[in-house]
Amino acid sequence: MGFKLIIGNALQLPLALLKLNCGAPLWSPFCAANFVNSALPTSVLRSALPFSQREFRDALGQFATGVTIITARSAEGHAVGTTVSSFNAVSLAPALVLWSLGQHANSLPVFRHSTHYAIHVLSSAQKPLAELFARKGVDRFLHTAHHDSEHGVPLLEGCTAVFECRNLRQHEEGDHLLFIGEVDRCEHHADRTPLLYHAGHMHSHGIQK
Repeated sequence: MGFKLIIGNALQLPLALLKLNCGAPLWSPFCAANFVNSALPTSVLRSALPFSQREFRDALGQFATGVTIITARSAEGHAVGTTVSSFNAVSLAPALVLWSLGQHANSLPVFRHSTHYAIHVLSSAQKPLAELFARKGVDRFLHTAHHDSEHGVPLLEGCTAVFECRNLRQHEEGDHLLFIGEVDRCEHHADRTPLLYHAGHMHSHGIQK
């Protein structure tokens, strides 16, 4: 395809370092931290791994996810947005979500300093939109239907769900920056089929082998 999505499965691991109280029962689907309950000795973690980064990425790719676009607006008023698959629920009360962005992403400074951002869960009809927001050097909003939230954040139309978030907390881990968002407002449309991401490809009509 010529574009690259951000794989989020490995990035669930640093949640243990955040020491968040997810407020959900043990093994609840609403607490991504449940995936990191088995701690390894530091000596094991620091030893040479018996697999390459490519093998690790390919293995993570077997975990199917949805596809999101995260949007915000810079202090100068410029709209920014990027395609991300590293999105998880963290807590129901308070309503917290998590996503991550690579440390070298062009849009990172805007998201780092924005007070608010929006997370859009894409529908199966929005594969072209996901591809557009994954490209560089294009005006992603020029022909994209959207309107501004009360905080000036661009809100995309036609999504299966939208979460308007306050930029609550950030945590650097590895080559990514983790964002914890406190949800101020959310909406969803159960009649819209979600876009899926699996093994490096997006799927509009279920995962095809």
